[in-house]
Amino acid sequence: MATGLVLVDNTVLTNYALIARPDLVTDLRGVEFATTPEVMAEYQAGVTGRGMPVAVWDSLPQLTLNPAELRFADRLLPRLGRGERSCLAVAVHRQGAIACDDAVARREAQRLGLIVTGTIGILVVNIRQTRLTIADGNAILAGLIALGYRSPLADLSDLI
Repeated sequence: MATGLVLVDNTVLTNYALIARPDLVTDLRGVEFATTPEVMAEYQAGVTGRGMPVAVWDSLPQLTLNPAELRFADRLLPRLGRGERSCLAVAVHRQGAIACDDAVARREAQRLGLIVTGTIGILVVNIRQTRLTIADGNAILAGLIALGYRSPLADLSDLI
């Protein structure tokens, strides 16, 4: 995973909120996680409609798109959500990376030359920084899977 600025989309925020572990995103060393107001609007819709935890992400910086980023976001694939497009635009213009789990958004990020990570990548970095053991990481992953996360793997050991 990249160091420096990493834009986090709603899928990743939702996953870590559901397990009440925002610290696994916000407290990594060498990474400046942020999101956009567009992503937070999507998350807020989940708070209202699906009972997501309310104040979990209050400390996460929100980066407002400048005019060039807004124009760039408007030209991205229309099937991407506003939050995904905003994260991609900020990451491209501010030389950041993106954390998302959506396959279409990940492909678009790679096409744009961005470094891409997601829910699993963040767990792996927490293990590498010794914030979690492999067993703890696997237990968290199992919990995410039980909540409906579609993981490509059930054991993080091969990624460490």
